[in-house]
Amino acid sequence: MRNIALPLALSLLIPVAAHAEEVKIGYVDVQRALNEVEDGRQAKAALKKEFDEKQRILDEKQEELRVMKEELDKQGMMLSPEAKQEKLNDFQKRMLEMQQLYFNLQRDLSTREAEMTRGIFERMNRILNQIAEEEGYTVILERNESSILYARPHMDLTNELIRKYNKELERERKAAGGKGGSAGNGAPPEKDKKPKKKKEAAAGTEPPPMGGQ
Repeated sequence: MRNIALPLALSLLIPVAAHAEEVKIGYVDVQRALNEVEDGRQAKAALKKEFDEKQRILDEKQEELRVMKEELDKQGMMLSPEAKQEKLNDFQKRMLEMQQLYFNLQRDLSTREAEMTRGIFERMNRILNQIAEEEGYTVILERNESSILYARPHMDLTNELIRKYNKELERERKAAGGKGGSAGNGAPPEKDKKPKKKKEAAAGTEPPPMGGQ
C-alpha cells in the first residue's frame, strides 16, 4: 500500500509544479486606494462634515443629560419621593432617547458611506479587472489588517489602481465638460452672447447654481 501511495502523490505534485510559474498574483490595499483617489477624498470630506454635525447633536444631548443629573443629585434630598421619582423617570427616558438617537445616527452614517462609496468600488473593480486582463494576473487579493501578512512590494498594485482611477476620472470629466453648456468649442457667435450678458447683469442678486458652475 505504501509503494502505491508514493508514486500517486508524486504524480499529483508534478502538474502543480509545472503550472506554478504561470500563476501571477497581485494585491491591493483598498482602504488606502479609497482614501487617495479623488472621488474617495471628496466622499471622505463629505462624510466627515455629516459626522461632525451628528456628533454636535449628540454632544448637546449629552450635555443636557449631564445638567439634569447634576440637578437631580443636588435637589434629591429636598424633593419628595414622588417628585424625585418623576425626575428620575424623565432622566432615564431622555437617556434612552439619546441612545436611540446614537444608534440611528450611526446607521444613517453607515448607509450614507455605502451610498457614497458604491460607485467608487465599482469603478475600482472594473479597473482591477482591466489590469488583470492586460498584465496577466491570475488573482488579485485585498490586503487589510487580517490578510496577507507578507508579500513582495512588486506585487502591490495599489499605486497603479490609484493612478489609473484618477486618470480615467479626469478624462471623463474633461469629456463631460466639452459636452456641457459652457462656452467653448460649441459656443454661439459673439453677437449672440452679448444680449445674454446684459440679461445676466440685470438678474443681479441671483445666487450662483450649486457646484459653482
